[in-house]
Parts: sequence; structure tokens; C-alpha cells
Amino acid sequence: MDQMKNRGLDVKSFLEGKLVVLALAIGVAEQDDFANIPDLQETAQAQPPANQEPPPEKRGNKPVNSPKGRPPDGQSVTDLANSLTGDMVMLSPGSEDDDGEGPISEKLGRIQFSIGYSFQNTTLTVKVLRGQELPAKDFSGTSDPFVKIYLLPDKKHKLETKIKRKNLNPNWNETFLFEGFPYEKVRERTLYLQVMDHDRFSRNDPIGEVSIPLNKVELGQIKTFWKELKPCSDGSGRRGDLLLSLCYNPTANTITVNIIKARNLKAMDIGGTSDPYVKVWLMHKDKRVEKKKTVTMKRCLNPIFNESFPFEVAAHVLRETTIIITVMDKDRLSRNDVIGKIYLSWKSGPGEVKHWKDMLARPRTNVAQWHALKA
Repeated sequence: MDQMKNRGLDVKSFLEGKLVVLALAIGVAEQDDFANIPDLQETAQAQPPANQEPPPEKRGNKPVNSPKGRPPDGQSVTDLANSLTGDMVMLSPGSEDDDGEGPISEKLGRIQFSIGYSFQNTTLTVKVLRGQELPAKDFSGTSDPFVKIYLLPDKKHKLETKIKRKNLNPNWNETFLFEGFPYEKVRERTLYLQVMDHDRFSRNDPIGEVSIPLNKVELGQIKTFWKELKPCSDGSGRRGDLLLSLCYNPTANTITVNIIKARNLKAMDIGGTSDPYVKVWLMHKDKRVEKKKTVTMKRCLNPIFNESFPFEVAAHVLRETTIIITVMDKDRLSRNDVIGKIYLSWKSGPGEVKHWKDMLARPRTNVAQWHALKA
């Protein structure tokens, strides 16, 4: 790994010298999914100690242009991809130096809540206290989280917390009462909490979930839990992974984004496949500065792109810069579908922020990392 770091491979020169990408000119209009973009605002705020419970608040029930041509004789596109990734600093969201070829375990944050039961009043009390280190779901590098509360197997009746705007460490501190609930029935239920990101312009995005069978909880006194969020069981949180590299050149004031390959993309077509391509947007605050995109790979859930896109980014605007990467499914007969997105900046989710900081810490070096696509 040290040898790869010392080599300091430059994506642009490497591509010019060795890499030839077979490009398909597709002249079909695509969906522009960046029509409504909120302000990019800083979301840093004080985080309460993990072991401190906030005071309760009572609440009742609420019903580049890449070179084109053919690979050199005897060398396939796959060989080119392997040689390219072999000369990069490979990082995964969970470690400093990791090949990152294993399954990605995306960090979804955690949630604190408490459960108690009053035998005298036959009332189950659920307090949703706070969340920590939630992933960013919005263009602004943050989320608008709220929590849905169910007592499974009943899915018809749910309770919801308030929405906390632009907050990755929300304090809900809300109390929900399930009154007139016999203890025997409570023991047959499973408490299910689903953390969601509110979206004004489209469907709410799932962030993660927690479930706890109540027959495994001593309900005679209030118990407080910290639980790691898991991907939602409906499968909506799994859209595939994208390997990309970033290279910052402070002398030329450029950031080069190299879209390398994707794996296990979500099938968007009736035939159980997709026609993926990748859009790369350079954003400054709330303004779209420049857009570039890869070629479309037909009927492929594990495409190899190997396309490099340089963007001019002055040093003094780095903290206000976001690179938005969207994997799309091309559709000739209807609007193109979004498979998943990645937001890269100094204030995105933990994995994205790590990649951004590693890029700045290793100037003129291609730093590659796998990212899980998000809704």
C-alpha cells in the first residue's frame, strides 16, 4: 500500500497514456433530477452526551470527455479496470487503508428510546429521545429526520414524531402512550421504530430501523436503550455500490472525479436489469456550476465506466463545494430513473466526509473508495 501511495498516480495522465473507453453516443433526453435544490447550509451543532437523558416532554397519541475507441489488443475493459484500481490508494468508509472489495456495511447512525409499562393504568409508554450520526439524505448534506412508531404486527396504526429540520443529531424527546393495552397483549407485540427523512418534493426516504420484541423486555420499570439503525427490511435502502476516486491538485485548482465501476445495482427495468450511466454535478452553495456524465452501459448491474472528469475548484471555495454523483437508469420510452446518489463534501455523511478529507490530505493522489448508493 505504501508503494502505491508513493507512486502518486495522476488519473489524467494515466488515462491519456493507457486508458481507452468504448463510448456509446446516446442522443435521448435525460431526466434532470436537480430541479429543486435547497440551500447548502452548515449543520454543525453541539451534540449532547450519550449517557444523559433529556427531560421528558409529555405527548399523547397522534393518529470529461473520455477517450473513445477500442481497448488495446489483448487487453479487455475488465483488465483496464483492474490495472487502474491497482494503482490507487484504496479506502473504504470504515478504515484508513482497505481494499474495500467486501460488502459495504453502511453506518446509519443510532437512536435512543425508552420503554415502560404501567400495570395500574394498563398503559405502555414509549419515549423517542434522540438520534446520533444519521446519514445525510439531502442535497444540503443533511437530513430532516422523524420517527414512525408501530406495535407490530399492527401496521395500520402508527405514531410519528415531529420533523427535525437539517439535523443529523436530532433531539425529539417525545412521549407516546398506548393506553388501555392489557399486559398480555403487550407481550405479544414488537416495538418497531423507523427513522425517515422528510422530503417535500418526493417520497420520504427511509434511513434505518430498529425492532425489539416486548416479551424480551422487563416492562415493570422504564428501560432506556441505544440501538444501531439497520437498513429497512423493505429493501429500499439497498441500491448498489459505486467505486470512485478523487484527486485534488492545489496547484491547478482542480478536483478530478474518476467514476470507476459499480456493483450490485438495483434492477430498474422489467427484465430484471438496468441501463446505468452516471451524472456528476459540481455545486457551489445552492448553484449548479457544471455537469458531466458517463456513457450508458446497456443491460448491466455491474458496469465498468472508467471515465475521468476534472472540475475547477479554487481553494477558497472548497468548504462550500459539493460534488453530487447520481447513478441513473436510461429509459427510451419514459423518464430516466434514479438508482442512487452520493453527496461528497466536507459536511456530508461520515463515509463521504472521510473520502473528502482523505482527498485533501493526499494532494495529487487518486484516492479511491466504495460508496453505498442512497435514495
